[in-house]
Amino acid sequence: MRFTRVTNHVQKLSRAPAARIRVIDGPDLGVEVAVPLVGAVVGADPSADLTLSDDAVSGRHCAVVPTDSGFDVSDLDSRNGIFMDGVALTRALVPMGAVLRLGTSLLQLMPAEESVEIPPSESERFGELVGPSVAMRRVFALLERASGADASILLMGESGTGKELAARAVHDNSPRAKGPFVVFDCGAASDTLMASDLFGHVRGAFTGADRDRPGAFASAHQGTLFLDEIGDLPLELQPKLLRLLEAGEVTPLGTTRRDRYDVRVVAATHRDVWKEVGRGTFRGDLYYRLAVVEIHLPPLRQRKEDVPPLTRLFLERSGCTGQEVGGANLTRLQDYHWPGNVRELRNVISRAVALRAPGADFSQMPILLRPSADDDQESMTFRADKPFHDAKAELIARFEKSYLADLLTRAGGNLSEAARQAGVERKYLYKLLEKSGLR
Repeated sequence: MRFTRVTNHVQKLSRAPAARIRVIDGPDLGVEVAVPLVGAVVGADPSADLTLSDDAVSGRHCAVVPTDSGFDVSDLDSRNGIFMDGVALTRALVPMGAVLRLGTSLLQLMPAEESVEIPPSESERFGELVGPSVAMRRVFALLERASGADASILLMGESGTGKELAARAVHDNSPRAKGPFVVFDCGAASDTLMASDLFGHVRGAFTGADRDRPGAFASAHQGTLFLDEIGDLPLELQPKLLRLLEAGEVTPLGTTRRDRYDVRVVAATHRDVWKEVGRGTFRGDLYYRLAVVEIHLPPLRQRKEDVPPLTRLFLERSGCTGQEVGGANLTRLQDYHWPGNVRELRNVISRAVALRAPGADFSQMPILLRPSADDDQESMTFRADKPFHDAKAELIARFEKSYLADLLTRAGGNLSEAARQAGVERKYLYKLLEKSGLR
């Protein structure tokens, strides 16, 4: 098995089965050791290759030997055993990314990686992505190389950094460019219908299934499937996705028939997948299968030299070709922290174009950014000319409408992303929007 993980450089696992063990919970949190080809012993004994201070761990608790297909884990007659996903192991071959429980400690088994530098691209754009900064040109170099292969790609980055644009550009520059490009939002789909939406179903598979329906994988046959917000994929569906990625086979709901599809998967998430793996909410083996190439898109606040060309681009797309934002307005844009990233900058420029007086200069006219806390002080004064409960209800309604309007701006109008940022269920967010007249 060959693994390539990419951030600002390429990392490769050679066919030699070297590996690492990292403690992700317990008294020795953060400790990490390399595992040689012959394997390593884990335990409380000082002579162990990984020595744990966990009182519930035996002196020589278990042995871990890396192989081409995972890790051979053996219990060395420990007092409290080895557990993975709640199942006791005596001897087992476990996949890369597996998390083992020894006593009160959690250990993650990972491949070793070595780095190879990739120079920044000479180009200042890739598809619809634009940026002359070194950070973005490094991203472009990785995307250029990854596009020509057929390996799975995992795009990481905050909301609004352009992950879907990157996925689309990879498809357009790949040998699959003439095939379909299908987008599936794992955060927007209903949990109960997600399996059907992804894998398809046959007639009678569940109430309301009155005909056969192909899923997203069938629709993306001989093309690219973009799995947006893969971190939101329910844990119970992850083994089925892993099986599809490894064997190319899908079993639609309501049947035992296995359908084969030729699909390249590009996934994206704003979540810290490593933390999700440690929590047990995302399978480590699925992460490694998705992140054959892993690319991080930097937030706009870390590449402020990209603000001027992006501003010009958004002005052109709004029909203001040849015009620019300069002077104090450009300084304000570059000094702003951009929590919504490029998506927020696009919205700010679109708003400026919509509110511009005829013939006004973008360098002189006010460009509205989000108000600071100081700007809201005056609006936070209250009058006692109404009954208390009426005034309180009016204040709550004002708060909800203002909060929700800003939330939608931050999320670029994406309701699923807005629900994630607010920390509420999508259904509850819909109710709030309808109540506030913003739906």
